[in-house]
Amino acid sequence: MSDIIRLLPDHVANQIAAGEVVQRPASVVKELLENSVDAGAEQITLVVKDAGRTLIQVTDDGKGMTATDARACFERHATSKIRQADDLQTIRTKGFRGEALASIAAIAQVELRTRQEGNDLGTRVLIEGSRVQAQEALACPVGSSLLVRSLFYNVPARRQFLKSDPVEMKHVIEEFQRVALAHPTIRFRLLHNGQELFHLQPGNERQRIVGVFGRKFDERLVPVEEATKFVRVEGFVTKPEFAKRNRGEQYFFVNSRYIRSPYLEHAVRRAYDELIARDNYPGWFLFLELDPAWIDINIHPTKTEIKFRDDRTVYAIVHAAVRRALGRHNITPSIDFEPEPALLMGATASGPVEGEPPVSSGRWRPTDLPPHTSSAGWQQLFDLGNQRVTQHDEHLPGVMPEDQGHAAPLHQEVNSQRPVFQMLGRYILAQLKSGFVVMDQQRAMERIMYERSMRALEGGSGTSQVQLFPVTLELNAPDHALLLAILPELEALGFQVEPLSGRSVAVNGMPAESGAEDPAELLGQVLEQVHNERGSLKAERHATLARGMARSVMNQPVKRLGTVEMHDLIDRLFACEMPYFTPGGKPVLITYGQNELDDRFER
Repeated sequence: MSDIIRLLPDHVANQIAAGEVVQRPASVVKELLENSVDAGAEQITLVVKDAGRTLIQVTDDGKGMTATDARACFERHATSKIRQADDLQTIRTKGFRGEALASIAAIAQVELRTRQEGNDLGTRVLIEGSRVQAQEALACPVGSSLLVRSLFYNVPARRQFLKSDPVEMKHVIEEFQRVALAHPTIRFRLLHNGQELFHLQPGNERQRIVGVFGRKFDERLVPVEEATKFVRVEGFVTKPEFAKRNRGEQYFFVNSRYIRSPYLEHAVRRAYDELIARDNYPGWFLFLELDPAWIDINIHPTKTEIKFRDDRTVYAIVHAAVRRALGRHNITPSIDFEPEPALLMGATASGPVEGEPPVSSGRWRPTDLPPHTSSAGWQQLFDLGNQRVTQHDEHLPGVMPEDQGHAAPLHQEVNSQRPVFQMLGRYILAQLKSGFVVMDQQRAMERIMYERSMRALEGGSGTSQVQLFPVTLELNAPDHALLLAILPELEALGFQVEPLSGRSVAVNGMPAESGAEDPAELLGQVLEQVHNERGSLKAERHATLARGMARSVMNQPVKRLGTVEMHDLIDRLFACEMPYFTPGGKPVLITYGQNELDDRFER
């Protein structure tokens, strides 16, 4: 029997490794920018075409490479950052695995031009699919310029999984911002399709934040500074009054490296307890400095996840630093300035981390019910004369009865002659012949707004209410790029948005049915919904935008309704194609049968 295990060819192994390092154009941007930072550059320019599909070019004035290094840097596990395993305990540079350039060269056409100071000529290396096509001497500036063309040209399946240009460019901008925020003393430029999006001058951390997110951001920032023998925390958090309903600008940096950490996020959120609503989110730009031996950054290929040797102490210090920063700036008088016991003991707070999905048990799902296809056929789904209520949860009676018959439909029973009541400021209760129905007022409005928005998007017939005084908004780069990409759909919903100079827009009109008082908040919610779901097909984008509009209803205070208004709401709900559930699958109404009441009283 012949042997079956063989060593993979280098170009195949590199393509497989590229799957871990290079997921999209933004992955290439991150690796190249970090290499320029490690090279000691004072000026870095990023040029992108077609959101990185056609070209990604990073040019710096760093120390450059010799001819030998220019060729060797494309080999797997070739690095100048470490010599032995113990060096991993003292890593302060960005890249050290020696995989990035080899992985990029495996799935693109790469050209490197580099020269060291003191050399008359530099070196040009051209590689396609891991194969060296040319290496020659040429005249070029000191530093390095690396061009990546036709990303995934030899892996068409990977290229097909890329999203639309606006979505991919959003990821590119996010990676650019993370590197730029971590290194405020370096000059950064970003150009996309010949248009300059950023030109960031060297400065301090506050100046860099304002340069990235706009002048209005300066007033939102509260300085944070805390130093212990173990870790130093500095940076900024946003004032509570500027908390938003989306996560917005939240950045952690450890030793100038951007990281994600739900654990530290929970520490910051706890510092805002009783200062902001639970469904609002503050922003933060926090820089942690500590001995590299106390962290492990070698647990993920992209190095955005790290492990602290003593995460409980880091949690306590970050929480206390933010808490005292808010107190020092007179944001709340209830915050004291003494070190917290948790800070001294290194203990962490108890309780689950916010953001973890709750455990569900026996809750209703849309698939539990028969499909509803027309506003004329829903009546046959109810038999209120002989119904048996299905109870899936002790506290959640069935939304619909099991049996179907020929008795009066639910909507006909809740007519203008029968009394309706608003209960607990949120629920509408209506009597039926054989029981009663409870409707969630806000969820009903959410379903109505969703289907109305879908009709407007499909027909391009959304009504608009002109603003008496147009509102001017300054958007960050990702939101501005996304808004321009979906502007026709926003106009179909009823938004009247006029692009101005730079990243400013004027909101001249709002959807007539939105009921929103703050154009910035409603527009931000819709953009955040599109950011999170990133639908690429037209139908998916329409559903995403409609959900964003529907969610705006949930964020409005519940209104006190009169009898006529409650009946009108019921009529509009049952005119919907699926009145029983919200777009997210939560029940809108619950029916209680008389037999269930009889059973309760007989116990």
